[in-house]
Amino acid sequence: MTAPLNLRTGAAILETAAHLLAEHDASMSEIAAAAGVGRATLYRYYPTRDALLAALAAQALDEIAERVADAALEQATVAEGIERLARVLLTVADRYVVLVRERVKPDKDDSDERLGRPLRDLFERGIREGVLRADLTAEAQLQLFTSSITGALHNNLQRELGIEQTAATVTSFFLDGARSGREGSER
Repeated sequence: MTAPLNLRTGAAILETAAHLLAEHDASMSEIAAAAGVGRATLYRYYPTRDALLAALAAQALDEIAERVADAALEQATVAEGIERLARVLLTVADRYVVLVRERVKPDKDDSDERLGRPLRDLFERGIREGVLRADLTAEAQLQLFTSSITGALHNNLQRELGIEQTAATVTSFFLDGARSGREGSER
């Protein structure tokens, strides 16, 4: 019979893994050493790198869901709600950037249940209020928006510009496009 796993040890391993993997492609041995546990202990909690990444994805989803709820998207204007959402996604994803780099996603059903409705509501409201295009579904626009966030993360804009400036830039780019102030004078 194996001993029950200690929640604090598991949390410490995830915290260490998130930090190290955000900086570089750390090995399981490096993660174990930095977390202050032996490799056998690490593998008892997370038998494979994929299991560790899946646990990080679940933790990231928890953080995003909590921060989205705290952001009160339903009380903000659509533009402000989109910027708040960008800030949430960039803040959490910066910590879990390994998930973006390695294209690890949380459980789709869990993600849809916890995040789908508030995000779709924001984009549907944007369409209804005329802030967002009516010729694309809310889902399509949400996918385009999150792709912009992913692109910013792949290019480390959040580290170069900071979270606030990157959120403002991505939001402006999404809502206003890439045109300069000359509004199509060079078409």
